[in-house]
Amino acid sequence: MPFATEIHPVPGKLVDSTADLLVLPLTSGDGGPAAVGGVAESGLAQVLPASLTDLFAHYSLTGKPGELAQFPVPRDRGLVRVALLGVGSGSPDDLRKAGAALSRAGRGSGRVALAWPGSGAEAATAFAEGALLASYTFTLKSSEAPADRRPAASIEVVLGDGTDGPLSDALERGTVLAAATALARDLINTPSLSKDPEWMAARAREAAESSGLQVRVWDEGDLEDEGFGAILGVGQGSSRPPRLVQLSYSPENPTGHVVLVGKGITFDTGGLSLKPNDNMSLMKTDMSGSAIVLAVLSALAAVGATVRVTGLLALAENAFSGDATRIGDVLTTYTGTTVEVLNSDAEGRLVLADAMGYAVSELAPDVLVDVATLTGAAKVALGTGMGALYSNDEALAAELEGAGRDSGEPLWRMPLTEDYVPTTKSRVADLANIGTRGRDFGPAGATDAALFLREFTGGVPWAHLDIAGPGRSTKESGLLSKGGTAFATRTLLRWLADR
Repeated sequence: MPFATEIHPVPGKLVDSTADLLVLPLTSGDGGPAAVGGVAESGLAQVLPASLTDLFAHYSLTGKPGELAQFPVPRDRGLVRVALLGVGSGSPDDLRKAGAALSRAGRGSGRVALAWPGSGAEAATAFAEGALLASYTFTLKSSEAPADRRPAASIEVVLGDGTDGPLSDALERGTVLAAATALARDLINTPSLSKDPEWMAARAREAAESSGLQVRVWDEGDLEDEGFGAILGVGQGSSRPPRLVQLSYSPENPTGHVVLVGKGITFDTGGLSLKPNDNMSLMKTDMSGSAIVLAVLSALAAVGATVRVTGLLALAENAFSGDATRIGDVLTTYTGTTVEVLNSDAEGRLVLADAMGYAVSELAPDVLVDVATLTGAAKVALGTGMGALYSNDEALAAELEGAGRDSGEPLWRMPLTEDYVPTTKSRVADLANIGTRGRDFGPAGATDAALFLREFTGGVPWAHLDIAGPGRSTKESGLLSKGGTAFATRTLLRWLADR
């Protein structure tokens, strides 16, 4: 269990709970907030300091999701806290927000009890995701967090007279989705001093052993022997050599074969196209795509996925040295396509190109999806709350957009503008790794990168998720903590479980 907090259902009434924090959910509506099921059902009427109407007015409550007011009430064992928690309409998205707010309010509590608002299974799954991910922490501090900042030990979902079977399953599914996201966040947030390509390969071996996956690792000698020239070119400036990792999930009677490819730049200096320090300080997270793919593979059995999935982690450290790839060098990719390097800080698409070319040539996938913190242009276009989605297949794009909505990880479909294709070409090689556009087109860095990657799909249905915007958070907010977010982990797991 990667979380300090556990979530489980319990029978009975909220008023009978001995938890340290008792939580009554409020829905929103045109007539103002309302306690779900009424205060009588929870049994709290006898302990509230005033009527609900007066409390709503005093705390200016509307019932919107995540809104929360808390106050002490006397019990036989002394004062305990009661909270009024907005759950909006009770939809999955609203319950996810409410779960996150409850988790933060419950810090410092041993146990938290919530009267379940009666929403469906998807909402219960979303509630568990929100509550657990908001409790996520990553720290290398030598001292423990203060007691009032520690997550609650447990969140008890009080059922009243209901049965807990379906709710238990839904909460467990949310726990699995959140745990996969937490695993990816741990990998992303680990400092690059520890996290070189071989370290990531070792984590993949551990995940394979614990999750029943098959694993294969290419070291630098294997990469050279088999012609992975782009991964080698990106990693050759570092003293810590690149790796390619393949993880395989093979259920009985699979319904198809999906290949996931993750960008794994374990630290990105920009190479000889050196980044400024403010940008470089975030670059331990530039392997987010590979962390997400590893985490997704590790959880496929737990979510009951029936599709065969192969995950490829394209791992390199982009450093600068006398051995680094020079501007104007030409690399030969796995498929034989040559690429002129016009900017060594456009390295992610290079390692992806090798892995994608290998996937199409050797693995015969039905569907190919890559995920990467790829371009600052995607962040400029969509900000930090939404990922960019490019695809050559309408049905695939729609499926991923739907999974993103269900996960609270929105994706926005972006165009593969055919007029821009000539700008991906080089005068001395097949392709250039940045757009060579002239006066006819302005900059379109995210689309340039997607068009470049499309060259390595072989016509297979493909989607590219550029998560450079939502892949990192600079503050604690909602489900997010400061650092890597692992955005798209839950989206990909939902999508694969539903295929």
